[in-house]
Amino acid sequence: MNFELTEDQRAFTDTARQFAQAELAPYAAQWDAEGTFPREAIQKAGELGFCGLYAPENAGGLQLPRLDATLVFEEMAAVDPSTTAFITIHNMATWMLGTWATDEVRAEWGEQLTSGQKLASYCLTEPGAGSDAASIKTRAERVGHEYVINGAKAFISGAGATDVLVLMARTGDAQSGAGGISAFAAPANLPGIEYGKKEDKMGWNSQPTRTISFDDVRIPASHLLGREGEGFKIAMKGLDGGRINIATCSVGAAQGALQHAQRYMNERKQFGKPIASFQALQFKLADMATELVAARQMVRLAAAKLDAGAPDASTYCAMAKRFATDAGFTVVNDALQLHGGYGYIREYPLERLLRDARVHQILEGTNEIMRVIIGRRMLDGDAPEAIR
Repeated sequence: MNFELTEDQRAFTDTARQFAQAELAPYAAQWDAEGTFPREAIQKAGELGFCGLYAPENAGGLQLPRLDATLVFEEMAAVDPSTTAFITIHNMATWMLGTWATDEVRAEWGEQLTSGQKLASYCLTEPGAGSDAASIKTRAERVGHEYVINGAKAFISGAGATDVLVLMARTGDAQSGAGGISAFAAPANLPGIEYGKKEDKMGWNSQPTRTISFDDVRIPASHLLGREGEGFKIAMKGLDGGRINIATCSVGAAQGALQHAQRYMNERKQFGKPIASFQALQFKLADMATELVAARQMVRLAAAKLDAGAPDASTYCAMAKRFATDAGFTVVNDALQLHGGYGYIREYPLERLLRDARVHQILEGTNEIMRVIIGRRMLDGDAPEAIR
């Protein structure tokens, strides 16, 4: 078992760090304050391959392992978790389209998405279906060579600013449950698609969040992803990777916050000496670093499980998401505390990192749902040695 990065992985890490410092760091606070969606910066990320990191090569993606993708996302999230989180969501939607779309749809959208010229949103959550994703009510009725879609989605990242919607809708009856859900790729500007107001959020302000309503929206049958009834399976495969992505964004935010705390402790003086000389604060910094490293290794373990197609990969993705988002938020909060009053004002990035990291404990399945997934796996009689 080798924990050292390969030369290629180090190259990706260095490139991502340089990109983050040049294209995200100077503007992240402004985007947050003004609620600006930095499409130009995301397109520059696409030029480096960061908008199609694990999308298949036949869609223009790099088809990297999920482990390698975490290295890129962590470096960017250390500077701007909000913009990075959107890029991870775009990667997930792009991977879904590239993997399950027809040749026609892949040829139309694949390279535009993996290059960042066009952007995608992922549409699963509904006003009445959050943790219970199998209960979605948005319907897609087959009419000749088209599907007609009616319903609504909620809390959709990028909604109103993206070009493609990867959409989950019910094609079976209400009793069919998860087996009656199908996945579609819908152009975001079709007649009958309406976007709600931009939500006023605690964090993630560099990406818009809106509801979407569908009123007799017609899409060609060729825009079905996979086969009818496979949508929930596709969504869950996407969420395994999505949970790793969001966990990685928490690790990145924590790394950025820890670095700010280290610098501040050496610069700030109280009682005639740097606060870094106080043992109580040294202990706090040591605990923060330890929690961060533990979270990072858990995320990388889960990513390696997913890359290997391990049967328990979903469980490890849930564990990584639960632990890293909780630990990451705590590290950012402790870093803010070490800054004292300065951490609470916007001249320093700590309060923005804190606000951005908080939602990671909620989305891609709340951390309470992660505990349900883990607990059920451990108690499953057909899953001996569930955690080893």
